Formats: sequence, structure tokens, C-alpha cells
Amino acid sequence: MCYSSLYRLSRTLSQSCIKSRTLTAHHVSRNGRRSFAATARSRLMEMSGFSEEQLAVREAIFKICSNFSDDYWMEHDLTETYPHELHAALAKDGWIGIAMPEELGGSGLGISEATMMLQSIAESGAGLAGAQSIHANVYATQPVAKFATAEQRKRFLTKIISGEWRTCFGVTEPNTGLDTLKLKTMAKRDGDHYNITGQKIWISSAQVATKMVLLARTTPLEDVKKPSQGLSMFYIDFDLTQPGLEAKKIRKMGGRAVDANQVFFDNYRIPADSLIGEEGQGFKILHCSQPVADEHDRASDYARERIVFGRPIGMNQGIQHPLASAYMHLEAAKLATYHAARLYDSSNPDHPAYDSSVTQHAVGVACNSAKYLAAEAAFTACERSVMSMGGMGYAAEYHVERYLREVFVPRIAPISRVIISIFSSRSLLML
Repeated sequence: MCYSSLYRLSRTLSQSCIKSRTLTAHHVSRNGRRSFAATARSRLMEMSGFSEEQLAVREAIFKICSNFSDDYWMEHDLTETYPHELHAALAKDGWIGIAMPEELGGSGLGISEATMMLQSIAESGAGLAGAQSIHANVYATQPVAKFATAEQRKRFLTKIISGEWRTCFGVTEPNTGLDTLKLKTMAKRDGDHYNITGQKIWISSAQVATKMVLLARTTPLEDVKKPSQGLSMFYIDFDLTQPGLEAKKIRKMGGRAVDANQVFFDNYRIPADSLIGEEGQGFKILHCSQPVADEHDRASDYARERIVFGRPIGMNQGIQHPLASAYMHLEAAKLATYHAARLYDSSNPDHPAYDSSVTQHAVGVACNSAKYLAAEAAFTACERSVMSMGGMGYAAEYHVERYLREVFVPRIAPISRVIISIFSSRSLLML
């Protein structure tokens, strides 16, 4: 997303031909072989050092996203309309299952490749909203893929991979915010069912989802020795026509193509076999399963084309230097992000690059650092792109104002930069 706002200021100078042949997720599966080369689309992001699989993912995703213009995303943002067509196109070629086991119809690739997919979606012009529209289906389902039984995995994930079902992720609550250990939503066992009561907030895609990965208490907070105990993970039917379940949309500043919601449970009844792993182990499952560029390009394009006082504004150092600095910070954030993704994959015993020396602590440090750096670099790139474009940066037709509205989200959620700073100060620097 952030690279493209700079690209806006070079796109006419750097357009490249998109191959006519379609590359599907199955062509780049871990055990598959591609029958033709991956030629990365000409963009500002430096692509040296990426694997063949990652480059193939990037090429194929840009091919799909070329069917969704900037105006498509502007219109969906203005009308608050979910991008069903993008989800369908990605599911058709198997990309929803990019990090899912091959025996379930997935590609068997890792979070490193999934990260490339989501970045490429955002970089294509879709922005954060485009990535958010499928994010939960790729990442939030990882606890199910890792900790569910074989029967559950087949029953729960096959239709997510095919695109028939969609998932939302239910963790955050209005009265606990980022303090996950203080969650109050309760799941009370009742024979072969659980009854769910409580509230979740900022739940993306709840209006279109048919499933939810839910973190809830099975033991009240006051009855456990440690706050991390008594939390359980569920994969539930999310059926708004059933009694005891309601979702209310939240009007928001940006990313309006993807709905955000308050979700209310009032003795919502779910089968007991919706439980993932063991009761009381939900926080551990969540902790072990969650890993952690378009605007910059647009600004670069505009700076080359906009003529003021007889020459392109990009020739002025007052424009050049802030954009160059933003680009270098994006590159640093990119390296941190893919380092974190690589460590996450290396910590997975089922991954071909498994390394037993990679600890969950090391993964956590890398993911938190990458999240902080990427959020800050993205915001800086968006803000400088708008300012470099002057009045046109404020106009919807140039799209960078949409990116700026969206890019506040990673600075706030799912954990804020303040929380990451506290984590680094206390857990790493021991201050």
C-alpha cells in the first residue's frame, strides 16, 4: 500500500506488461514446480533476496488484482461495499488457502508467502481494505490448522479454502481493549453445547462471515490463578439469523469497504466440538498462532509529472528528500517484516525450514518490532505523499487520501505502538 503512494508521484513511467497466463496457488505449492518464470511487476519495492515462491506469488496476485482498478476501490470505500469479487477471484485460484495444508486443498506454503500475497494486494491499489477483506481467512484460521483435530480441520477449513465460507476473528472487547487476559465473554458448558454470552468489538467482516474464530473464557477470571488461564479457543458458526447473536456496524474513518462491528452474544448456543484444542488453553493457542505499499509509488509518479515554475516538482530537494527518507524507512520495515515471517515459519515443526533453535520469544520480538516499524513507515509514506501532491493529495481521484485514512489502523490495532514500546522496554531492555 505504502510503496504505491510514492509510485503515484512513476506509474506511467514504470508500467509493465502483465502476463496473460494465470498462475494459481497450486502452481507454487511447496511440492509443486512452476512451468514458467516469475517476472515481478515493475514497482519501487526492491525484490532482491526473495524466494522463487514469493516472487511467483507476487506475480500471480498482481495479475488478479489488475482486474480491480483504483476506481473500484474508491467506489467501494465510498459506498461501504464489501469487495466480494476480489475474494471470489482469489478463492477461484486457491489463494485463500496459501498457508493451509495441501491435504485440505491448500498450497502448503508459509506465512512468508502469505505476507507477500497480502502486501501485493495492498500495493496493487487495494490498500489496507483489500488486504483486510481476506486477512482473517488467511491468518485467523492458523490456530485451527495447527491445533484442531484432523476431523475438525477437514470439516472447518476445506470450505474456507474454497471460498464458500468466510471467517471473522473475535478477540477484542469494549471494556478490555488490548488487555486480552481480562476478556469477559463467557462460554458455559451445557451438555454437548456451550452457551456464549458477552460482547466483542472491532470485528472485521462480521456482516459477511459465516464462521468466527472466538476467544472466550470457560473459567471466570476470579477463579483462575493466572489471567492467561481459563481462556479457550472456538471455531463457531456465525449465523446472524439465529437467536442470541447480533452484529452492529461501526461507522469509521477509513477502510470502509470492509465492515467493522460490535458483536453481541446472549446465550448463543454452539456445539461442544467447536472447541479447538483443550479447554483453558486458548491464550497459549493464540500466542503460538499469530504472526504478524502503495502510496509511496503514487507520490513518486506525481512528483515526476507535476510541473511548477517550469520544471517537475520532483527536481526540488524539498520534495525529493522527504520521499527518499520515507522510501528507506519502508525498505527497513519490509526487511523486518519478512524476517519476522521467516522466523515464524522456522518455528513451525511442519514447515520445511523448521529450526528448533527459534523460540516463541524470538518470534514475538521480531513480530512486534516489524509491526511497529511497518506501521510508522506506512504512516510517514502516506502523509508525505499527500503533502507532496499538495491540493491533489486531498482529492479522492488521486487515491492517496484514502490510503492515509486507512493507514491509521496498523498504528492502533491489533496492538498499538504504545503497547509494543512497553513490551520492548520491560521484556527486552528490562527497564
